[in-house]
Parts: sequence; structure tokens; C-alpha cells
Amino acid sequence: MKSPTPDQPESTLLSFSDITLLRKWDNDHVWHPFAPMQAFREEKVPIIERGEGFELIDIEGNRYIDGISSLWCNVHGHQVPEVDEAIKEQLAKIGHTTLLGLSSPPSIQLAKALVDRAPGDLSKVFYSDSGSTAVEVAIKLAFQYHQQKAGGPEKRTRFVCMSNAYHGDTVGSVSVGGISLFHRIYGNLLFETIQVPTPVALRTPEGYTRVGYLEHCVAEMERLIRENHEDIAGFVIEPLVQGAAGMQIHPTGYLKRVRELTREYDIPLICDEVAVGFGRTGTFFACEQEEVEPDFLCLAKGISAGYLPLAATMTTDKVFNAFLGEPQEGKTFYHGHTYTGNPLACAAALASLELFEQQNLLEHIGKQTALIAEKLSPLAEHPHVGEIRQKGIMVGIELVGSREGMLAFPTTARMGHQVTLEARKRGLMIRPLGDVIILMPAPAMPLDLLGEVCDITIEAIQAALEFHA
Repeated sequence: MKSPTPDQPESTLLSFSDITLLRKWDNDHVWHPFAPMQAFREEKVPIIERGEGFELIDIEGNRYIDGISSLWCNVHGHQVPEVDEAIKEQLAKIGHTTLLGLSSPPSIQLAKALVDRAPGDLSKVFYSDSGSTAVEVAIKLAFQYHQQKAGGPEKRTRFVCMSNAYHGDTVGSVSVGGISLFHRIYGNLLFETIQVPTPVALRTPEGYTRVGYLEHCVAEMERLIRENHEDIAGFVIEPLVQGAAGMQIHPTGYLKRVRELTREYDIPLICDEVAVGFGRTGTFFACEQEEVEPDFLCLAKGISAGYLPLAATMTTDKVFNAFLGEPQEGKTFYHGHTYTGNPLACAAALASLELFEQQNLLEHIGKQTALIAEKLSPLAEHPHVGEIRQKGIMVGIELVGSREGMLAFPTTARMGHQVTLEARKRGLMIRPLGDVIILMPAPAMPLDLLGEVCDITIEAIQAALEFHA
């Protein structure tokens, strides 16, 4: 089978037999993530061959606007000349070399660039491959830090995390998450944590209410930390927005209060900015909005502009110094990944950071934020929309069977999924979280195209609801 190259015109599309064979191989051999495979294989999902700008193009030539920035990671679009060229230049030198016992210019330069942009005293960068591993690294570093820090070892073994949180799929990251489905399936593999309630609006039959509930959540968080601080190794949190929980937005000041308490009890604060970082909440890093300086900052997704797998866990000299000593002392952080600090990924990241500044994307994100709010405002009183949650360009539209009584759709309806299918028919690629429709446009997406994303989403919601009725 000969596939068209990216620079070939659309007239050289694959033949029907080639397309049929690819679909068969996909169904026979590829196990897709987070996919109920029995239903998945029946849907003939698009097989994406290439991308142009902010569009995805499948093997049949169909075009789709990338409404979730290729799972929340694309920043500048697809086939961006500056990023492409940076990767090509690095590829002409070397594609990969290890950071175990060696180093490379791109990994060094990127570390310096991240430190220059990070809040507070974050001065050290440990590379890995994904958001999950970035959090896993932070967990292990925090745990070992307490055993080796100045003043003697402390056997702190438990982590504080948020209810409904998601920090990735590796065992440690799942442990500090709060997705009930994961804990039900993998509970026997996970370590014990202290879970605090998520301080978001409480859904009641009358709608969403914050009266009394937020105060309760904050008070419960404070109680659990004060009562267990001697055993707490770290507090893991997504600043401002819990993405995979359905775009749950924390009230202003909550993150700052967490930082005050964790500092009081010498509890490392681990800020997971895998989803919320790189401008998506309106500032380069989300924790900047409350002037919070974490002890660990976990980065991935947008770090390489959505081009290549790359993650970074940033921390302070205070933490780093606890790992210094003669080799025989055994203070080394015994953790590493084969593709840690991959030169191609680091080159892409450096080019992306330069573009971010050149294009003044934070200002553009402010315009995107306003446009999204305006475009989605007609849904605010929709009888099947429970709530529209937005922080910057992170958006969650929660669908309900009835706004009166806030009744959920039956799970068999798969309403969120039906909306994505309707959107796909209209040339928009989005992905739901249950019955929460997620919009996560690339920070550089033009306003006219973003307006089209919002319009199609509204049309798709209405079409899915009409079909269900």
C-alpha cells in the first residue's frame, strides 16, 4: 500500500481498497485508549493522515477543525514552519541520545528557558515523556525528599489530592487521582491518599449552588491537613481547573489558601499544569493568577506544541539539595526514561516558546476567551444545559436530561458521544468527558475559525438532542 505524502494534492487519495484494508488492520490490531472497543470498531472513525493549520484531514480527504487541539496539546496548529524547521535542523544532527550520563544542547537550552518563565524558585528540570510520568516523578521526588532533607528523615508517606481529580494513568498518578471508575477497577494496586472535596458548585435539583458548600470544602481541606500534616508527603492539585473532571473550576483564592497551609506545615505543593499550562487559562502558567509558587510544577501536552512526547517536572534547589551527596550515600534519584529530554522534542519546545512570545499569544487568548463566552451565551438557559464552565479557553458544557431537577441522561444514551458524532458530520473534531462537551482550541487558533467551532458545537448539541427526543 502506498500512502500519499503530506505534500501531495488531494487528488492522490487512497483507493477504496486501501482504505478498507487500513480499517480492517485498525480493527484487528490497534487497541485505542479510553475506547469501548466493541462500539468503536463499528463507527468507522476518521483515520487522520495529515493536518494543515488548525484542520485535520483523513484518508478520504475529509477535513475537520481540530476543536480539542489534538487532546489539549497543540498550540500553534499543524505543519507550523518554524516548529517543523527546528525539528528538521535537529534531526540533521541526531534524533535521540540519552540523558543518562550524557547531555544535549536542546535539553539544556529548554531547561533554562523553562526556568526563566517559571514562577518562584523553580530552578531544576527533570524530563520525562507524558503528563502522567511528570506527576509520577513529582510524587517520588517528594517522597524521597522527606527521607533525605536537612534536619533528619521524616517518614511522610501519604499524599493529599482532590476528589474527582485526574493526573494520569500510571499507578502513582492514578493513586493521587479521584476518578471513581479508576479506583474501582485498580483499587488494589493503588496507595492510600487523603482526599479533600473539590470546591466547586454543588449540583442540586434546583441547579448549581455555592451557598455554604465552598466554605465546607475549604474548612474540610484545612481540617484534614492540620490533623494529618506529620504524615503528608505532598499536596497534588491542578491549579484553577480540574480538566478531566469535566472542567471543574475552583473558586478564586482556593489555590492560594492551599499554598498557605502547605507552606505552614512544610508540605510540598505539586501543581499539575499538564492541561492548564501554556496559556490555556489566560496566563502562561495557571498558578500565576493567584501568585502561587509551587514546590513542583508538572508540564507536558503543550510543552512541545503538541508535536512530540515530552514532559518536565520542575522543582527547587531546596528539594534538589536533599539529593546531593557522595555516590555511596545512595541519595540519587533512581528514576529515568529512555527518551528523557529527547533532542527532537526539546527543539520543538524551544521553537514553540519563541513563537508564543513572537505572536503575543496571551493577548490573543484573551480575545479567544471573550469570543467563546459570547458565542456560547445562548446555551446558558438551554433546558438541557446544566452549566457552562469556562476558564480562559478551557470549556466544559454539561448536558443534562432536564435542567429542571438537574437530571442526568441515562448512560445508555451516550449523549456526549452523540454530540461529537454530530459535530464530526459538520466538520468539527471534539471529544466529550461523559456528557460534558469539551472545547479546547489551540491558543493560536484564529478568531473566525474559533467562532465556527462554537457555532458547530451548538448545532451539534441541538441535533443530538432532537435525535434523542
